[in-house]
Amino acid sequence: MRRPYIKLNILLLFFFLAITAFAENENQYFKATAQSGDGVYSLLRRYQLDKFPCNHQEFYRINQMKKNAPLKAQNDYYLPILIYKYNGRSIRTSLKVDWEQAVRIRDYNYGLVNKGLFKERYEDSRELFVPFHELKCPPSGKEITPPEEVAEKIVSPILENELSTPVEQEPSSNGRYFPIFGKKYSYTPTVSRTLKGKVFYVVSGHGGPDPGAVGKRAKHQLCEDEYAYDVALRLTRLLIANGATAYMIIRDTDGIRDGKYLKCDTDEVVWGGAKVLRSQKPRLFQRSDKINELYEKHRKQGVTEQKNIVIHVDSRSKRERADVFFYYFPEDKKAKKLAQRIHRVIGNKYRKFRSNGKYTGTVTGRDLHMLRETKPTSVYIELGNIRNPNDQKRLIIESNRQTLAKWLFEGLTPK
Repeated sequence: MRRPYIKLNILLLFFFLAITAFAENENQYFKATAQSGDGVYSLLRRYQLDKFPCNHQEFYRINQMKKNAPLKAQNDYYLPILIYKYNGRSIRTSLKVDWEQAVRIRDYNYGLVNKGLFKERYEDSRELFVPFHELKCPPSGKEITPPEEVAEKIVSPILENELSTPVEQEPSSNGRYFPIFGKKYSYTPTVSRTLKGKVFYVVSGHGGPDPGAVGKRAKHQLCEDEYAYDVALRLTRLLIANGATAYMIIRDTDGIRDGKYLKCDTDEVVWGGAKVLRSQKPRLFQRSDKINELYEKHRKQGVTEQKNIVIHVDSRSKRERADVFFYYFPEDKKAKKLAQRIHRVIGNKYRKFRSNGKYTGTVTGRDLHMLRETKPTSVYIELGNIRNPNDQKRLIIESNRQTLAKWLFEGLTPK
């Protein structure tokens, strides 16, 4: 007769343990108090969580709320920030993460302590606050677009470090996350503010149905658009790290890649999400029109310095080597001066590091669409000959692509 009671007691015990486990799991999330006027976007943005869709989904789940439900001022809400014990040695051994993640998590904790959102550094509290997206989110190139009413509340005369959503957002003092750079490089630390108030449009050539020039090496196909895009991404990241507003006009989900042989694909889009058009003339107007639209917006905001950087890879005879060379629109004196400055920087670098001390890159005026039809000061850059075996090394070796981006950055931003 006692067996039913025993079974009931066992079921109750399991139910109690399940509830306890759920509660303990929920208590592993950081709590924050909603301020007057806060919505989910603004609350997550305050804690640098707004750019990842999974953070939004997790916020609704852990707070048992329906999507887009309003927040109540002065109420506490769980945030998608997981609390882990710090072992006193390192973040890597505490969380079993790689070095890049450990650095991002360290900077995230330090940054929010500096903003007064966390009370103590993890070394003192022995508590690590880890954004949900760092450990739990699947890799994604998508970013969240805040609703218009949220965007209007953010006061800023210039788009700060904008890459994918046309919404004005304030950068943190320590950097921001940009999924377009890929999982490994998405966190972009703020190195300086020297370029604050300056706008750059970085355009990698071709894309979509047009791979551009094609070379071959070790049975691998080398597509111009992929290598131009990788250098363009690296340059854009450097610009943003130094306070600039930078737009990647041609966009992909590949991110910055470290390998030698970059896979050729056709999924690139133009800023705003439109597919790259197949016909050449409409395709060129598609990107120049977008640049001019953004240019006028910033001009009306009072921005006085805007530059357009177009990056390509040339195709010539296999035997012909080509150093990095430059074009400018013949009637644009500012563009000529800019091209000459970048040329001078890269020439000095090559003369310093090459055993023969020679550099043969040129600066030439040319009536090209992306120079003629764009309103910002524009420079057109050819990185080399994709068919020449020696020039190919400039493209396929990852450290060379990074060096190219660094030298272009130095030429664009004289000290």
